[in-house]
Amino acid sequence: MAQDLGEKPVDPQTPAGSRHRVRVSIAALLLGMLISALDQTIVSTALPTIVSDLGGMSHLSWVVTAYLLASTAATPLWGKLGDQYGRKKLFQAAIVIFLIGSALCGLAQNMSELITFRALQGLGGGGLMVLSMAIVGDIVPPRDRGRYQGLFGAVFGATSVLGPLLGGLFVDHLSWRWVFYINLPVGAVALLVIAAALRTPVQAVKHRIDYVGTFLIASVATCLILVTSLGGRTWGWASAPLIGTAALGTVLLVWFLLAERRAAEPVLPLKLFRIRTFTLSSAISFVIGFAMFGAMTYLPTFLQIVRGVSPTMSGVHMLPMVLGLLLTSTASGQIVSRTGRWKIFPVLGTAVTTAGLLLLHRLKESSGDIEMSLYFFAFGLGLGLVMQVLVLIVQNAVSYEDLGVATSGVTFFRSIGSAFGVAVFGTIFTNRLDDKLNGVFAGTAHSEAAAALEADPRAMAGLPPELRPSALHAYATSITDVFLYAAPIVLLAFALTWFLKEDRLRGSVTAPDMAQTISVHPVHRSSREEVHRALSVLGSREGRRGLYEKITATAGYDLLPASSWLLLRALRPERSLSPTRLAEYSQLPLAVIETAVLQIEERHLARREGIDLVLTAEGREAAAKLAAAREDTFTELLGDWWGPDRPTDLVELVEALTSQLLASNGERLQAVVPQDRRHQE
Repeated sequence: MAQDLGEKPVDPQTPAGSRHRVRVSIAALLLGMLISALDQTIVSTALPTIVSDLGGMSHLSWVVTAYLLASTAATPLWGKLGDQYGRKKLFQAAIVIFLIGSALCGLAQNMSELITFRALQGLGGGGLMVLSMAIVGDIVPPRDRGRYQGLFGAVFGATSVLGPLLGGLFVDHLSWRWVFYINLPVGAVALLVIAAALRTPVQAVKHRIDYVGTFLIASVATCLILVTSLGGRTWGWASAPLIGTAALGTVLLVWFLLAERRAAEPVLPLKLFRIRTFTLSSAISFVIGFAMFGAMTYLPTFLQIVRGVSPTMSGVHMLPMVLGLLLTSTASGQIVSRTGRWKIFPVLGTAVTTAGLLLLHRLKESSGDIEMSLYFFAFGLGLGLVMQVLVLIVQNAVSYEDLGVATSGVTFFRSIGSAFGVAVFGTIFTNRLDDKLNGVFAGTAHSEAAAALEADPRAMAGLPPELRPSALHAYATSITDVFLYAAPIVLLAFALTWFLKEDRLRGSVTAPDMAQTISVHPVHRSSREEVHRALSVLGSREGRRGLYEKITATAGYDLLPASSWLLLRALRPERSLSPTRLAEYSQLPLAVIETAVLQIEERHLARREGIDLVLTAEGREAAAKLAAAREDTFTELLGDWWGPDRPTDLVELVEALTSQLLASNGERLQAVVPQDRRHQE
């Protein structure tokens, strides 16, 4: 990433002040990602209280949808603007926008204000997610990147578990407004630390940003969601506003398709849809996002209104679903990346998700805690089985040049599906609730109670005892009917999974990080960055097993790993082979390099000329064989990306990573240094 582009990341082995600055900067980036990731889950348990205070149960879905749409549309823009103008300033701007949106959400006095401010918050949230991950690449050397990215993955896992709980605690003990206010002190600390400690290289990557395509795809999604969420209720199905919005959406879609054909860097390249695996995976990803966020938004409503549990306890009840999702999401990705077999997971995952929705439809006012937990857990298991794998198989199906946009595309469809799912679930819920409450109160002296209950569920307490059970049942069945209507849609995704072709996985296609599978924000990384992430993961694992030992054995030599590395470096004569300079460049102990130099000199593979080493004829032959063995190793990992016409930047990336692999094995390599040499260090 940053280093590969000619920039110089801060190295942890530089003086203590620099190492401390890197760690402090990473902590601030984690805080920025924390508030963005937390916002995906913390709001759900507060929604029933929010709509009770502000009124408008029919607009509940837009509190979530506005954030999802804005963050999804903004994510690719933040990524490219950061490349072009510098990520530090852009990250600070994203924090400021997110905090302003959070403060305004906490101050909102009605649903219209809250929905508007949530969209503003989403604009900043998309930047926090994409830029924090990119900045890690600017300040951390490749060999340490996997460790730090693991921390960011842990943040996603933690917020998935803690979000519903924290949302409930704030509502119970403070106010629902603290769901938004909590972002202010955390974000302020992150902003101050970033300003003081973060040092990022100057960016020089120019982009022709597809502003038109970004605007159009967001507008098309908004029109579609407006039609589905307002049709049949606020707007009649034959009304002018609905027909006009549908027509506008159609025109904008055609415009988008035309614009993407001409865009230099399209936000969604249309050529990807000629790849069957991408098209099917995007459709399945859309449905999974649809089901996941639709359920996560309305299950707390069922728990708090129908079951009467507190917001905090509704967060506790949601944990089995989150734990099931994390369990199978992590396990399936690891199994697939190790075995290369993946088709069973999307097939089984969509089947279990469909079954989970049907189980959720069975929930009643009298359902016990154990029964609900089992249903929630089953639903989460199904989602997790398919989420990781969709990213893996898309990365496996496309060419190197399309790797970045294909990954962004499939996660983009999951994000749009999430927004669409919340809106559709909301439409079904409010329409069913209106019909059923009107049926309950028809012909009674409380006919006006239906409208009051739809605006504020707390009005249930004021109903006559004889009407309360029927009204509660209307709420219960209106919510659980949503899951019944969603089941056929997920069943369609199940049918699509059978058309996926199980191609052999490239060795470099590793389990994606949490940002690519759980985050609501689409991932934005270049092809180079995606390969770098994957090979860095492989490199750390293969390094522990002795990657250079494998290369050396393949070439038919009995050399120390450091000796093989030295011979490979000698193929690039423009680089100095002074042991001291090599130790400085690679951060390897000088004793390790001197031992390697001694070995290749004793075997007449190189001789000294001044302070440098020069290969002998025998040494050049050995280096050529080692280079061929290294290429065979990466051919195994990269598959057809490492073909005869491989791009120059991929070759440079592989060379940079292979040299870093040796540096990442310092502890292991020290074992081959004679005892007296190690004491000299």
